[in-house]
Amino acid sequence: MRTTVPLNEDVPNEGGAVHEPTGGGLVMGDERHRVILLPGGVMPAALAYSDLVRALAPDVDARPKELELYAGSEPPAGWGLQTELEGIRRFADEAGFERFHLVGYSGGGACALAFCAAHPGRLLSLALNEPAWAGNEDRSEEELAYWRHVEEIMNLPPGEMMAAFLASDLPEGSGPPAPPPGPMPRWMASRPAGLKAFHAAFKTYRLDMGRLHEFDRPVLFTLGGRSDPVTLRAEGRPDLLARTFPDFSIDTFEERHHFDPPHRAEPERYAQSLRALWDRAAVKS
Repeated sequence: MRTTVPLNEDVPNEGGAVHEPTGGGLVMGDERHRVILLPGGVMPAALAYSDLVRALAPDVDARPKELELYAGSEPPAGWGLQTELEGIRRFADEAGFERFHLVGYSGGGACALAFCAAHPGRLLSLALNEPAWAGNEDRSEEELAYWRHVEEIMNLPPGEMMAAFLASDLPEGSGPPAPPPGPMPRWMASRPAGLKAFHAAFKTYRLDMGRLHEFDRPVLFTLGGRSDPVTLRAEGRPDLLARTFPDFSIDTFEERHHFDPPHRAEPERYAQSLRALWDRAAVKS
């Protein structure tokens, strides 16, 4: 495992996928510049990645993709992680991305992992920013206890559930993220049901670790130095992924935590970290 040291989430979309091309200067025939960005389970994709998209301009075609989970006011009927994988594949096809770099945060990181296992040939690299889940095999007692606690949170009434969910992964002594000014955005109403759907999908989806082990492209795992270590071990499982991926590196952002992620708080530095990953991928192309 190669360890390196080493970056904000917000424009809501009430339904369907969105993207924000970075503008002029793109080398559209060069796959090194093609990137799909998957958000977490709370903020909309375009809002989540607006600062990072600007930091990557003008030579990167970085496209935030909204989760299929939030295509409407309620989770789509029959939604599961496979729905998200099909959505990523369709989004890439429509963009003309035969091969591309995939970046995923939290719930989007879990989707990115599953996509890598299902469609490894489409990816030039994989960047995981504290994924919310990394498979269910070989769970330790500590991990199983953590997921039982999450199950209790998901069974709370919606308002209580959101508060407990946010509190579950905050550093000691930190308050919840400050809400945006003005009235609560409309998209927040769909988040309790969306988070519950994610949790249910994680329980039943089988992540093919063997396929991940065969993925020889570079993988970057970023984490916050202030993130709860138990949550990191139980959700993102960096130690397990380090043993699984042949080309795996960890980048720690010392002042960040799960709800203060680097793509929002330090977009310029995170952009540098991603560019270093993509340079490694170009060597392997």
